[in-house]
Amino acid sequence: MRVVLDTNVLGSGLLSPHGRPGTVVDLVASGAHRVCLDGRILAEYRDVLARPRLALPPESVETVLAVLVRNGLRLAATPLRIKVPDPDDQPFLEVGVAANADYLITGNRKHFPEELCRGLAVVNPREFLEAIGD
Repeated sequence: MRVVLDTNVLGSGLLSPHGRPGTVVDLVASGAHRVCLDGRILAEYRDVLARPRLALPPESVETVLAVLVRNGLRLAATPLRIKVPDPDDQPFLEVGVAANADYLITGNRKHFPEELCRGLAVVNPREFLEAIGD
């Protein structure tokens, strides 16, 4: 299954590995589901996860990103004419559409109005885990 993982879910999963976001991160890191990404998403992951307030060791961040790239699907997404409310979220929608992803997993569903998502299911970690029966 192809998924797009919003940065807030990745960060939450690394900070709370035993919660639902942590389970989602484990599933994509293991290769059970292919995370879809591009250079913009990787840059945002790297930028956000390096913030001092998260206190994540840089070597751990790079290891996680390397695993996601190795097990994921990296592609170049075509810019969409439609725009989501937060411009920082645009790459996640564009990659999801380009990859024909099954789910975009986010903690900010309101940033991805259904009418803009072209059939891409936008869910939170709980909904994703319920959908896959985990």
